[in-house]
Amino acid sequence: MNNSLGASKRKLSGSPKINKVSFFGRVKATISQHIHQLVHNFMELWKTPFATSMTILVLGLALSLPTVFHVVYKNVDRVGGQWESASEISLFLKKDLSEEQIQVLINKLGLYENIETVTYISRHQALQEFKEMSGFSKALNYLDENPLPAVLIVVPVESAMNSAGTKLLVANLEREQDIDLVRIDIDWIEKLQAIFYLVVDIVIAIATLLLLSVLLIVSNTIRLNILNQRAEIEVLKLVGATNRFIQLPYLYIGAWYGFLGGVIAWLFSTIMVIWLESGVVNLTGLYKAKFEIISLTFNESIMLLFIGALLGLIASFISVKQYLVTIEPK
Repeated sequence: MNNSLGASKRKLSGSPKINKVSFFGRVKATISQHIHQLVHNFMELWKTPFATSMTILVLGLALSLPTVFHVVYKNVDRVGGQWESASEISLFLKKDLSEEQIQVLINKLGLYENIETVTYISRHQALQEFKEMSGFSKALNYLDENPLPAVLIVVPVESAMNSAGTKLLVANLEREQDIDLVRIDIDWIEKLQAIFYLVVDIVIAIATLLLLSVLLIVSNTIRLNILNQRAEIEVLKLVGATNRFIQLPYLYIGAWYGFLGGVIAWLFSTIMVIWLESGVVNLTGLYKAKFEIISLTFNESIMLLFIGALLGLIASFISVKQYLVTIEPK
């Protein structure tokens, strides 16, 4: 009995040990497997270089239009902000005001919480500026008296540099008895903004259609790949491969299509900014303004690539779910 127990112990002690893989080891192996699959699927794309290049270019064009619209929107919105911040209110004073009364009014306006600065232009200064700008200096010399009133140039604080804040300030200034006329050219800014926001809505609608076209293009490309590899899929299912195992390469291929399309869209938008930059600088220079076109930031570029890859992944998932289940081994 003891001999048999000893023999059993020797057999147990001599049996091979099973080493359990740790959780982090399994995670590392899974990540390594997915990276290998990603690289393999990327190389698979270029077995048909012409078809792959055409598909990526089409996706790049579809993604580049919303990207370019976004760049244009950012820059136009900056211009609109500069127009608003550059808005000044001109206060034409009554002609019978003395210098002391004007100074009292300036001090009073300085107490307004929504006024940043007040600049005084006397009647004499206004006449001299008008002579220089109009070119009628000789004709104006024959006038018996100066017809121009004194002017106060009011610049609102930053928080009031918008349509609502400026209108409120104008309403308060119009109540001042010593002010004859309050003038600000804000109507054209409001009309321009209304047109701009209408264009933005149209662009959003167009961009949505283009993003849907990306889904359709990738989905159709994956569908063709599945149909072309129907025989291979049937063999894989015949030996016991699950749909989840079979669909993974197609999901990665779709993500690669979207990612590479995002790269093309980024290149197109960057080239557009470089191409237009010199023309915009020359145009703004004619108006004695300084404006530089801004392109996509680093975060926006990463987001573009992520959106492209996500759209490709979603499109391939839809296509795989629809067509892979219909293929069964005969």
